[in-house]
Amino acid sequence: MPSDELVIVGKLGRPRGLHGEIHVTPATDYPERFDGMDEIHVSTRDGWEILRIASTTMIGRRPVIKFENVDSPEEAARLTNRELAVPKDQLVTLPEDEHFIFDLIGCEVIEQQSGDRIGEVVNVEQYPANDVYVVRTTSESPLMIPVVGEFVKVIDIEARRIIVDTTGLTDA
Repeated sequence: MPSDELVIVGKLGRPRGLHGEIHVTPATDYPERFDGMDEIHVSTRDGWEILRIASTTMIGRRPVIKFENVDSPEEAARLTNRELAVPKDQLVTLPEDEHFIFDLIGCEVIEQQSGDRIGEVVNVEQYPANDVYVVRTTSESPLMIPVVGEFVKVIDIEARRIIVDTTGLTDA
């Protein structure tokens, strides 16, 4: 499967226990998504391979996966730092006001008052209080826009456009 049809949902961490279980660092706000999965794509040097999941346990909000045919801590350790992915059609359904980061990257950012194009979202940084859009502009440094109602007014994924009010964000 081409990698552009897959979405990263986590990364394998250190082994746990004596039977080949391994910790997952989720790259999702819904770590429970791992519960009940039968298989998952695991990164390799050459692309992706599908591994069958024998069981999943949640320890706190962190999943621990046991793969079929991985039966020792040493075998599990060989999977450490590999990324986990699922096909786009297996993503969780988000509430109406939430968006996947991969959908936001590349969106055009428009200033609400003037209608001028500010730039393009090149990254979304996640912080405990709120996310921040990193917008590439014509200036040397990117514009950082906190994802709060005061600044972000409209997100239209279909039109690939985000409308913002930059009052208070810039010197101009």
